[in-house]
Amino acid sequence: MTTTTTPEFTRARLRNQPRILEAAEQVFARHGYRGTSIQAIAEAAGLPKSNVLYYVGSKRQLYVALLERMMSRWNAMLDDISVDDDPAEVIEAFIRSKMALTRSHPQGSRLFAAEILQGAPFLQEYLRGELRDWVESRARVFEQWTARGLMDAVDPVWLIFLIWSATQHYADFEAQVLGITDRMALNDGDYQAITDFLCRVILKGCGVVARR
Repeated sequence: MTTTTTPEFTRARLRNQPRILEAAEQVFARHGYRGTSIQAIAEAAGLPKSNVLYYVGSKRQLYVALLERMMSRWNAMLDDISVDDDPAEVIEAFIRSKMALTRSHPQGSRLFAAEILQGAPFLQEYLRGELRDWVESRARVFEQWTARGLMDAVDPVWLIFLIWSATQHYADFEAQVLGITDRMALNDGDYQAITDFLCRVILKGCGVVARR
């Protein structure tokens, strides 16, 4: 479909696109790609179906855009690390930032989990390309810290997987967490305690100590 970009179109897109993305993230996370329709997204956003297609394109484009948005949020947290950084500070900041994202964007985490559980049909190229390169480059920094005696010889790739899975658990398996702990929802104190616990255990396992 060809459209002419006008100031009115641009303003409407800026106003409606975030609304559509948030609605789509919730619906996709709940029903998966196959179980979601543009009509369901439109209803969740409170917009006509034609508007959703007009502003964001196809269902596939919208789904991939949401996955890419979540990936960029996660990856930004370790973008600037170097061998000259303190490993304890980097690892703790990574855990705390990842937990904060889990709390602020739980639907995005669930969307990603649902995609992976389906065999990652829309993410294979990304996983085997850009994300693999990202993990390997961070792993090399961790290995240099180990070589310099700044942390124990832990496998850096497994460490990154551990931090990803431990933090995402509280979004992806929220029903399990709430059921076992007999809570309606986790509060500020709960998230603080969980984050402190993960930092303490993971840092200790890496043989580093946070500088307080």
